Amino acid sequence: MSWTHRAARRTAYVFLAAGLLALGYAAYVVVDAKAYQAIEQHRFEQARAEPARQAVVRAPALVDGDPIGEIQIPRLGLTVIVAQGDSAAILRRAIGHLAGTALPGEPGNVVLAGHRDTFFRPLRRIRAGDAIVLKTRHGDFEYLVESTAVVSPSDVQVLQPTGRRMLTLITCFPFSYIGAAPDRFIVRARETAWPQ
Repeated sequence: MSWTHRAARRTAYVFLAAGLLALGYAAYVVVDAKAYQAIEQHRFEQARAEPARQAVVRAPALVDGDPIGEIQIPRLGLTVIVAQGDSAAILRRAIGHLAGTALPGEPGNVVLAGHRDTFFRPLRRIRAGDAIVLKTRHGDFEYLVESTAVVSPSDVQVLQPTGRRMLTLITCFPFSYIGAAPDRFIVRARETAWPQ
């Protein structure tokens, strides 16, 4: 066997090993996200079934990774747990709530971020008038989509507080782009009613 043949064979084994590692990691990420969603969905449903405590004076401060509730977009078939924070680890497992923005039920702009190639993939089909429901332990909050837009990553205007009760969803754009996408897809929705 010649030197070039042995080198080609070793190179093929290296690429095969790298490919198997990449597939293994991708499978781990998918399984981890599904397991996290299932566990947190079960905990969320149990917490909502418990009677509310009457003597709660102040809710504890949220820490990155704490589940807040779930987002549902019925027309798109989307139901995902929302967690506090927007780190890579959080966004791999859930939709993230950006710190410093309003929480569901508070006046202002609730800002949620998610990956376009996982949980927020269905947003490519969202349109004005679609209903979005944020369910928390403190109530359900319904929003109606008013608009969508594509902005540059440096356009932080969408994160600013608003005088109205708003919901802003952020994901990368274009949806079919491979690699780090150059733009951001923004969904703006307004709250329609107070929780029952």
